[in-house]
Amino acid sequence: MNEQSSPVLEISSLSAGYGRFDVVRDIGLSVGKGEAVALLGPNGAGKTTVLRAIMGLVKQRRGLVRIGATNVSDLPTHRIARGLAAIAPEGRRLFLDQSVEDNLLLGALHLRRDQARVERLLTSVYDLFPVLRNYRHRLSSFLSGGEQQMVAIGRMLMSDPEIMLLDEPSVALSPVAVDIVVKAMLELRKRGASLLLVEQRIDVATRVCDRLYVMTHGEIVEEMTPDTVRAGGMSILSKYLG
Repeated sequence: MNEQSSPVLEISSLSAGYGRFDVVRDIGLSVGKGEAVALLGPNGAGKTTVLRAIMGLVKQRRGLVRIGATNVSDLPTHRIARGLAAIAPEGRRLFLDQSVEDNLLLGALHLRRDQARVERLLTSVYDLFPVLRNYRHRLSSFLSGGEQQMVAIGRMLMSDPEIMLLDEPSVALSPVAVDIVVKAMLELRKRGASLLLVEQRIDVATRVCDRLYVMTHGEIVEEMTPDTVRAGGMSILSKYLG
């Protein structure tokens, strides 16, 4: 991250969880403007819980989550989703009985009074994923897994957020679909988007991201760069990822 600029996302001393138990403890991370950052770690490390805490979907017990100039630690999810943060969740969670375009427009509900802006955002999604323009009236249930992931990412873009959160965008996709999704994330970076990416695939994270945080047992244990990984950091990652 450029030390001269304020981070788009800043998390400090975050502890959060479900019921009486903390799933993540004392988390600290940041994402700069136009930066892509990955959270790596084994299943159960707490990566998704961090994303859910940012979105206000998990109870925060301690710490601070700031998006731009806004402290979102105590904001409800619907306020955070109005242009502060948006998520493309693991499993995509589309409305399968609705068309591609209807699913996309759900991401822009808070912008519905600004139809010109909604149309610009929709055009930007179709430019990113041209196949969706052809399938705009097709029911989402008739799409492949890769195409459904495109819709999930597109829906996230439609809210025009300050920070974009992607939870395992490559999971259960064919190699061709993974490559399309990776190229889309790289294009988003060219557009100036800020990304926080949860991944288990190191190759995806190192292609897309500037920095990598490694989580295990609910804590961040390492911060690395793709260059560090290529220069021998794989042995460190293997210790945590198996």
